[in-house]
Amino acid sequence: MVATSNQLNHEVKNLSLAPQGKQRIEWAGREMPVLRQIRDRFAQEQPLKGIRLVACCHVTTETAHLAIALKAGGADSLLIASNPLSTQDDVAASLVTDYGIPVFAQKGEDTEMYRRHVQIALDHHPNIIIDDGSDVTATLIQERQHQLSEIIGTTEETTTGIVRLRAMFRDGVLTFPAINVNDADTKHFFDNRYGTGQSTLDGIIRATNILLAGKTMVVAGYGWCGKGTALRARGMGANVIITEIDPVRAIEAVMDGFRVLPMAEAAPQGDIFVTVTGNKHVIRAEHFQVMKDGAMVANSGHFDIEIDLKSLGAEATQVRDVRNFTQEYRLPSGKAVVVLGEGRLINLAAAEGHPASVMDMSFANQALACEYLATKKGQLEPGLHAIPRELDQEIARLKLQAMGIALDTLTEEQIEYMNSWTSGT
Repeated sequence: MVATSNQLNHEVKNLSLAPQGKQRIEWAGREMPVLRQIRDRFAQEQPLKGIRLVACCHVTTETAHLAIALKAGGADSLLIASNPLSTQDDVAASLVTDYGIPVFAQKGEDTEMYRRHVQIALDHHPNIIIDDGSDVTATLIQERQHQLSEIIGTTEETTTGIVRLRAMFRDGVLTFPAINVNDADTKHFFDNRYGTGQSTLDGIIRATNILLAGKTMVVAGYGWCGKGTALRARGMGANVIITEIDPVRAIEAVMDGFRVLPMAEAAPQGDIFVTVTGNKHVIRAEHFQVMKDGAMVANSGHFDIEIDLKSLGAEATQVRDVRNFTQEYRLPSGKAVVVLGEGRLINLAAAEGHPASVMDMSFANQALACEYLATKKGQLEPGLHAIPRELDQEIARLKLQAMGIALDTLTEEQIEYMNSWTSGT
């Protein structure tokens, strides 16, 4: 039921959790100096004044700081969850109670509630959409054609969402600009690699309390998320196998010191499986059949489709909860397959998601992308646009400055040399 507090619409689990949420939001803020500087500037300049904004994101302590910065910039904003298991209920309560931001999100919400929240978000008649997976954008295009004229643009920070936006543009239905936050250097080099790598293992360990040292971990996909996961797993003593469809990434994995195998060959060897591909049914029925008894499968891609849980459930003779976010599927052979986090984002289902320090840069990109859309209203062509290079560089500069790290600068002689073609051997 949608409730009202001081005339503020919301649908969160329990407002009494707000004090704990506020404390955790403040703790995360200690590690987010770049977004804090952007928020302070936004408060003075009000670049989003008059903009109705919807954010479909993981409702975490880090996201809270993005929402606070957007409000400081003058945006009339509303926040919904982008994943049924990623909401931190105390954070959602604090955003409503302490910061006056409408939030529609609950940890464990079902598909019906999630879809209703998407409709509530579109009822806000947004001018800018911040999307995680492009569900709000896709629903707008499919069901709310009459609102398209109100849209200035959207921003997207997931690989999955970018794939969907490209498909929309190919089909001729993306009629407004979309900012590709995911491919900003200060996002995917750090968030995808170091954030996903650490938080994925954090989620697996919290859900299972297993020792990774000596285990064989199969990582499906060697993009930046896969690289980070494999790197961190190896650092904790796991033997890592990579599966890939891209020959260049496969060579890179080999030269990084990992074994590369097809999933059919890796399935009998793995103790733990992690999917980070953004694709569908990467682990399927034929793989479950040959896995070791007690093999664990987890997903760190955005949607819960990478592991074919329907076929696993249809085959299982028994399904039981053995720990929080840990289910055991017993097969007719007598072997068990253990599914972590219901096949959803394990780092958010069973843990707290990426550390605040890395999300500082990701959400700085989101905030500046919204400002860019607002200032360039009507000037950008429909389709995907990269974050301007100068914004990417500025975020990195601010992060280094906050860390107390200085850079060299080019001398006049070096500048002249780099711009000349006449100098040689």
